[in-house]
Amino acid sequence: MDGDPARRGWLPCFLSGAVFAVCMAGTTLPTPLYGLYQAKLGFSELTVTVVYAVYAFGVIGVLLLAGNASDAVGRRPVLLGGLACAAASAVCFLCATALVWLYAGRLLSGLSAGLFTGAATAYVMELAPGKGSPRASFVATAANMGGLGCGPLLAGILAQYAPWPLYLPFVVHLVLLAVSAAVLFGLRETVRERRPLNTVRPRRPGLPPEVRAVFGPAALASFVGFALFGVFTSVSPAFLSEFLDVDDHAVSGLIVALAFFASIAGQSAVGRIGERRSLPLGCAGLLGGLALLAGALWWQLLPLVVLSAVLGGGGQGLAFRAALSQVAAASPADRRAAVISTLFVVAYAGISLPVIGVGVLSGHVGLQDAGLVFIACMAVLVTCAGVYLLRRPPGTGDEPARRTDGQRSR
Repeated sequence: MDGDPARRGWLPCFLSGAVFAVCMAGTTLPTPLYGLYQAKLGFSELTVTVVYAVYAFGVIGVLLLAGNASDAVGRRPVLLGGLACAAASAVCFLCATALVWLYAGRLLSGLSAGLFTGAATAYVMELAPGKGSPRASFVATAANMGGLGCGPLLAGILAQYAPWPLYLPFVVHLVLLAVSAAVLFGLRETVRERRPLNTVRPRRPGLPPEVRAVFGPAALASFVGFALFGVFTSVSPAFLSEFLDVDDHAVSGLIVALAFFASIAGQSAVGRIGERRSLPLGCAGLLGGLALLAGALWWQLLPLVVLSAVLGGGGQGLAFRAALSQVAAASPADRRAAVISTLFVVAYAGISLPVIGVGVLSGHVGLQDAGLVFIACMAVLVTCAGVYLLRRPPGTGDEPARRTDGQRSR
């Protein structure tokens, strides 16, 4: 009796998660290739971080201007638009004979991620039996992080062991996007009461009252975790090449991928640890990852880079899944994608602003010292976040009422 609902319910959830992963893989696909682009086009490390950050600004722009679009017009139209932007991004990288193509490709990649993050997360959870269940939220976040991890791994392997390193990864991604579009056409729409496109209006970030008690600590933890990922994704290949003589694209892609795969492992542990404890424990893991990264920069040791990716990624996974689950569960159904999009605005601010800071500093004090300054700043922030979460653990939207009742009883 359970087998039929599992096949009819969970299969669409997993298929939509696979589509989510394919789109997100395109956003990190260029990571191990930036050194090749530097050699081909001749630009600085600051330019690498700016090219990377253009993607994040694209994400934030879409989330702010149309983060609620899929709540109005439906999930599938928005996701198909995201796949189209991802395909256009791949074409830009295939045509990259000047720096402007990289900017255009990263901007389009950011637009695709912005269209996908809120809509795809809500879609995956809505296609699962028992909408919003912990397992469904894990599928959504694992698809997001798994896709981000597969991007540099795929590009690194192809760049190192296959011909046409600056072309073949994007051709493969275009094929995967075409398959994903076919899969998406076969899935049902989950938004029943759809509204015209002209009802979608840009909104400043806002939250329903029942979400606010949950959102603050969730957003704080997400910011720090994504900041660590941003630096790993943008400048770690350059550090590996410059200080550790690691010029193997597959190795650099694997190390970046480890952080994202460790995030999935951290997410899988949330069910056993519990959402309340996962947020502060995730911050502790992030702090440990930052400390290991500082040691790797100072002593120039490859094992510490690997350990930093694993521990920091695991901490990010613990914090991020707990944050997403609590925010999604507290959100009204008709505003769920918009609220999730707001959470991702905070997260992508973390993935972009610190990265640009590292790029600017590296031009004055060098990549090593710029990385150490970044680590010090993030360590202070994550410590404050952890202390805050321990003193005021996140709860549900009715936490103030329960606290008032407790105070009355005393």
